[in-house]
Amino acid sequence: MVELVGSVITPQHVDVVDVADARRHLGSGATQQLDHCRLERWGLCLERGTPDDPVHSGEVIWLLPELGLRLTRYRPRNRHARPDGSLLSAVLIDRDARCWITTDLLLGLEVPEHGAARIVNSEEFATAVSDGLLTPEEADLAVCTVHRTYEEVRLHRDVEQWLAHRGVFAVP
Repeated sequence: MVELVGSVITPQHVDVVDVADARRHLGSGATQQLDHCRLERWGLCLERGTPDDPVHSGEVIWLLPELGLRLTRYRPRNRHARPDGSLLSAVLIDRDARCWITTDLLLGLEVPEHGAARIVNSEEFATAVSDGLLTPEEADLAVCTVHRTYEEVRLHRDVEQWLAHRGVFAVP
C-alpha cells in the first residue's frame, strides 16, 4: 500500500482503488465493486453501474497521473438523453503494484458536451485552503492543474480532441 506523506487532507477526500479486486474504497468508508478496472498506458480506467441512480446507468472514471487529473463521466440511463459532459478534478495520484490512491485537491473543471468549461468547487477549495486542509503546495498544484487544463481544453474546443492531443484514448 502506498503511504501518503505530508498531506493534511481529511480521509474523506482519499479514494483507494484495489486494481486486483476491482474495488474502489471511498474515503467515506463505502466500497464500490467495479464492473471494469483496467490499466491503460495513460492511466487507469474504472467503470461501474449505478442501479440506484434514476438518471445515470453508469459512471466511468479515468485516472490520469501524468496530468494530475481524474476525469468522470456518467452514462445516461435513457439512450436518447444528451450526455452530461465531463468533470475533470485535480488530484494527487500515488500507485503501487496493487493500489491506486487518489487525493482530491477539491478543485475541478466542468466541461459540458456543448458549451464553455467552468471551474467548479471553488468555495469548498477556498474553505479547505483557509482551514489548512490543503497545504500551500497542494493548493498551488490544484490551481495550476485546473487552469492549465482549462486553457488546453479551450484551445482544442472539445474534451475528446484535447484527450486525443494528449494521447489518451479508450481502448475497447
